[in-house]
Amino acid sequence: MGFTASLPRLSPLALQLSSSSPSSSESSLSSLSSFHLTGSSPIHFSLSTLSSGRKRNNFVIYAKKRSGLEEAMRIRRQRELQKTVPVAVEKFTPLRRGKVSGPLSVPDDIPRPPYVGSKMPALAREHQIHDAEGIACMKAACELAARVLDYAGTLVKPSVSTNEIDKAVHQMIIDAGAYPSPLGYGGFPKSVCTSVNECMCHGIPDSRQLQDGDIINIDVTVYLNGYHGDTSKTFLCGNVNEITRRLVRVTEECLEKAIAVCKDGANFKSIGKQISEHAESYGYGVVDRFVGHGVGTVFHSEPVIYHYRNDKPGRMVEGETFTIEPILTLGSIECIEWPDNWTTLTDDGSPAAQFEHTILITKTGAEILTKYES
Repeated sequence: MGFTASLPRLSPLALQLSSSSPSSSESSLSSLSSFHLTGSSPIHFSLSTLSSGRKRNNFVIYAKKRSGLEEAMRIRRQRELQKTVPVAVEKFTPLRRGKVSGPLSVPDDIPRPPYVGSKMPALAREHQIHDAEGIACMKAACELAARVLDYAGTLVKPSVSTNEIDKAVHQMIIDAGAYPSPLGYGGFPKSVCTSVNECMCHGIPDSRQLQDGDIINIDVTVYLNGYHGDTSKTFLCGNVNEITRRLVRVTEECLEKAIAVCKDGANFKSIGKQISEHAESYGYGVVDRFVGHGVGTVFHSEPVIYHYRNDKPGRMVEGETFTIEPILTLGSIECIEWPDNWTTLTDDGSPAAQFEHTILITKTGAEILTKYES
């Protein structure tokens, strides 16, 4: 699920993990001196102190100032995008919130993740590196997530509501004895994220029916036998125009190119380089507000995976698992957030596409866990 740490463009001081409700957890973070969680009230802290106050319905926790190199990269990226604006595309009818029904029930005998019923957890500081047994559990959870996602994709048709997709996904997950990880995470009210057209991520399923020509990202995470499997894909609904279809195709290619450079000892920053180079060759924007994350027995942990050019330190280690989940846009990479504190849209109404896999780092490459043999 795309609950991702980020470096917001609107401030060079904030590092953010997207979410919807406040966290009172006191936790030091390994490579970060502070964190920002979007939510309902602000928090400011150092590694040793924590205090809270209110500001614009957001958590804001200040981190280290950007280095000169990071700032230069940001400015260069902006200038490159301004020179390569894509051909104008007809705007979708702006999204409007439909009716959101209540959370679906989960049988009592299905184990819940620790965060259910509590406040938003802090990003775990440890990388999740697995032994043989842990890898087997990760593979099982990720395969289930992949199967559920593919099934959800078969439901994408004009007149089908995102709420219907949520119900079907929920049922398939609990029938497998698993828990839908998004449900109850920081107050998220549904079992899957459904992000339509200009929605970058974290869309809450509701009564809105899909329209011919829509695109929709479906983000599935399951919690099976104590492990999370996390994946997403952008699907086409009916007759989608060629410009938007190309955006979707290139976004998936960006994910594939990023995975191709992953292996034991590789630099994490190579991921953002691959994605940025390919996206910018088509004139697309790479959203830098949301990022990937470690995943395993904990839903969100380090490493934080930046999808844009960066000079962050860190190398991949054999046996660790994390997600890569780039978001590309046809226009602006700036965003607006609905009052539900989850749904995030491009600020100019241009479409956005996202793809995500959970991968396992090996000595010679990376294994995509959220795939399965047909």
